[in-house]
Amino acid sequence: MATFHAGQRADRAVLPQQPALEFASADTPENRDETGRERLTTRRRAASGVEHVRGETLSGALTTGRVTPDRPVREAGRKAQPAVFVLDKHGAPLQPTTPARARKLLKQGRAAVHRHTPFVIRMKDRTVTQSSVHGVELGIDPGSQYTGFAVFATTRTEAGATRRGLYAIELAHRGNQIRDKLARRAAYRRGRRTRNLRYRTPRFLNRRRPKGWLAPSLKHRLDTVLSWANRLARWAPISKVHIENTSFDTHALSVGRPLESTDYQKGSLYYCEAREYLSVKWGRACAYCGVRAVRLNIDHIHPRSRGGADRVSNLVLCCVPCNQAKSNRPVEEFLAHNPPALRRVLSQVKAPLRDAAAVNATRWAIQQTLATAFPVVCSASGGRTKWNRQRLGLPKTHTLDALCVGSLDELSQYPAVFLSVTATGRGTYARTSADKYGFPRLYRPRTKLVHGYATGDLAQAVVPSGKKAGTHVGRISVRTRGNFNIRTSQGLLQGIRHTYFHLLQRADGYGYTARPEGAPSSPPEAARTDQRRLR
Repeated sequence: MATFHAGQRADRAVLPQQPALEFASADTPENRDETGRERLTTRRRAASGVEHVRGETLSGALTTGRVTPDRPVREAGRKAQPAVFVLDKHGAPLQPTTPARARKLLKQGRAAVHRHTPFVIRMKDRTVTQSSVHGVELGIDPGSQYTGFAVFATTRTEAGATRRGLYAIELAHRGNQIRDKLARRAAYRRGRRTRNLRYRTPRFLNRRRPKGWLAPSLKHRLDTVLSWANRLARWAPISKVHIENTSFDTHALSVGRPLESTDYQKGSLYYCEAREYLSVKWGRACAYCGVRAVRLNIDHIHPRSRGGADRVSNLVLCCVPCNQAKSNRPVEEFLAHNPPALRRVLSQVKAPLRDAAAVNATRWAIQQTLATAFPVVCSASGGRTKWNRQRLGLPKTHTLDALCVGSLDELSQYPAVFLSVTATGRGTYARTSADKYGFPRLYRPRTKLVHGYATGDLAQAVVPSGKKAGTHVGRISVRTRGNFNIRTSQGLLQGIRHTYFHLLQRADGYGYTARPEGAPSSPPEAARTDQRRLR
């Protein structure tokens, strides 16, 4: 890579940095800077036990090695650490570099820290015109609860396209929280209207939804995906975006043209689509006895001979022995001797595939919005992503799915750790918090900035002595009395004096955690097996 000078030898491995290099502010730090307002004092620099929270400084198995179908990633040697994003002195993105070279640039004074998480440096002596920028690509795997992002470099030869993973992000949405808060607000308003209060003219008849309207919980998914795509485009020279749009559509494949509206209702493969829907809904197991890996038949819960319909909500998958034993009896009579199984079947019949519905409602909007923001956007099916991932021997994660989206022949490396980003919101306008009975429980201050800090800021607390002595890094909660709370990876610490804190990054509505690649998401993937393929 010709972006930086390579006269000196790079470090052999990624070692912990000095605190002054990790937390130094930018060239002209101001209150609006994300990396802080001041440099560390001598006392803070001398403190030991600095907890590194940047993704590229975490310990773990590191790698380099070509990944092919004959040599999967788990046998390809050491995994690579996440790359470091680089900006020129005017803020334009350059080619990402390695953590070792980024440390050398910081030590030599040729670069300054621009952002703490994700870690971004800014060059002082280089511009885009003086650099060789080859460009990178972005893969997106959108889901209902999680969305995976993967920044990678692609090398195209006669043998095919080889990808080299540089950075990975798993974004956790808060659509369920938004839905619950809207339901709670509706309940409060309904309660106020039913009380003995003055009459208020109803306004719901005068409101119209614009074309393309999405529910707030779904609009949140669209906004956060676009926001992080634009963020990565500010830090890396993204030339192409690959997005997973659909899982697969056998009906459209058989017809050979795009289908809309009533074309999906009745077609030559209607029952094949219904069977696939039932397979996902019932976990590819018998709905009555739970047996797996056997032939499954479609059965009517309420038999057709007794007035049952062919709608999907009246259908289940069951094994041949259960299908023959049930015959034309209702499910209440067939499972009368097994009440737990009866309750499970009846509850599962009414349970919708909420995650799949959320993905289907937002997938086209995400693709159309990205197409207006990026020059080249390529869509691919989830079937191809799964085929690429299984062919290369990769585990099932959101970030690796994003790395395998689209046309892929070989994979040279992928990051050993990824950045887990959780949408936390930017607080609330309400100054009063109520208890479960509706009475005020506490009052929040009018001003959110206390001693230069705000709730949600990423900060480092260096406590010299006492029970809380040590270095703690995490998100803080401010208090007007000057004693702040900080939540780290080890838990919550309360009552730390504000003079012990040093600002690392301003609150931006997200929480950050570095996690090893291949670790299960929270909630675990095993608890969401029915929706795994649809995300």
